[in-house]
Amino acid sequence: MGRYSFVLPAIVFLIIFLLYPLLYTFNLSLFDVNAGNFLTGGAPFVGLENYVQFLSSPQFVPSLVITLVFTIGSLVFQHSIGFMFALFFNRGFPLSGFLRALMLVVWVLPAVVSASLWRWIFSGSYGLLNAFLGLIGLPSTVPWLVNPQTALIAVIIANIWVGIPFHMMLLYAGLQGVPVQLYEAAQLDGANAWQRFWRITVPMMRPVIVIALLLGFVHTFKVFDLIYVMTAGGPAGATNVLSIEVYKLSFEFFRFGDGAAAANILLIIPLLLSVLYLWLRRREESTL
Repeated sequence: MGRYSFVLPAIVFLIIFLLYPLLYTFNLSLFDVNAGNFLTGGAPFVGLENYVQFLSSPQFVPSLVITLVFTIGSLVFQHSIGFMFALFFNRGFPLSGFLRALMLVVWVLPAVVSASLWRWIFSGSYGLLNAFLGLIGLPSTVPWLVNPQTALIAVIIANIWVGIPFHMMLLYAGLQGVPVQLYEAAQLDGANAWQRFWRITVPMMRPVIVIALLLGFVHTFKVFDLIYVMTAGGPAGATNVLSIEVYKLSFEFFRFGDGAAAANILLIIPLLLSVLYLWLRRREESTL
């Protein structure tokens, strides 16, 4: 028992803050819980009806499409730019450690702070972006966050900025494990920088790249605070991702059972992706 006592605090923490909320949310999703019976009890059992109702609602497919566009659009640029920064810092130069730490400040900033900063940048009346556009002679009254055609692009740009340091950090750590001798041998054989990148860096970094993309997808798929502060799902539902829909069901319409079902669906989609990755990874390792 003594050896298990070292992990007991972690187990208790996971039970209280992870397992219990998951079980409570799943149980809540099986009942028709609303503002009238939430405290008094007596909510009727409806089984999977909340799930069926949410999946068949007219808001589900548009919200899912917007969520996927937001996630994939953010992830492609977060990963690509993060990879470029990782390669840049991997070269080693004075103050590289300080600059890496400075970039991580963006990652550790509270999402509300980052969202407020970008809301000011994209403001149509006094925003920094429109002021810059005016200086170079371009239209300077673009309503970025209140125009359905530009709002989603604006929140994607903000999320890209937030996520770049995370990908840079993971990929930089992976680059540290690539043997320098491989690059030296390839250079002696006449391989240029582009060939060394595609023939050495990418294959050696493949596990780290996949992990970074998977973790980035899981995190980005459920982003709520950044979008809520910047647009609250608007305008006209242009940024109404699934996490915003979960919030509206639970705390605006007070349909707690439907909101719990929607939250579980929001959890299941990235969970299935993670399981698929683990299965493919184990299958690949078994063939080696």
